[in-house]
Amino acid sequence: MGIARLALLLVGAGVVVTLLVIGGVALVGSDATAPPEREPASAPATDTTTEAAEPAATAQAPTVRIECLAETCPLVTVRVPGGDVLQYREMGRGEEVSYFEPELDVVLSDAGTVRVTENGELREPGKPGAREAFTVRGPKKSATPAESDSDSG
Repeated sequence: MGIARLALLLVGAGVVVTLLVIGGVALVGSDATAPPEREPASAPATDTTTEAAEPAATAQAPTVRIECLAETCPLVTVRVPGGDVLQYREMGRGEEVSYFEPELDVVLSDAGTVRVTENGELREPGKPGAREAFTVRGPKKSATPAESDSDSG
């Protein structure tokens, strides 16, 4: 019986070591392949909004982008109308979020603490302490050249 227990102990230890190695590899690999969602938030908030908005307008601009300018931005809510709540929380200074859904409902508990960009264009700043609720719709999509080519062929 002693040798069976020793074999069972060695198998158990081998399984634990294998799981630790797999977990470590997965952790290291996830950092390298994860998209840098929060990288721009670490940059200091400077007045480059117009410079950043122009390239974003030519590329795929988010339907809405919200950046916290105060130390703490009270409750910021973003949801798909009639659907999922994408954000329902406070934000910290420099933190930003971007959403690309076709239509979004946004509620800002203190509109003066955030900078909002709609489809690549800066939204009029809110008044400090004022609650704002609005809907943002993505840009209208026009017929693509591929759709018009399919009519001729």
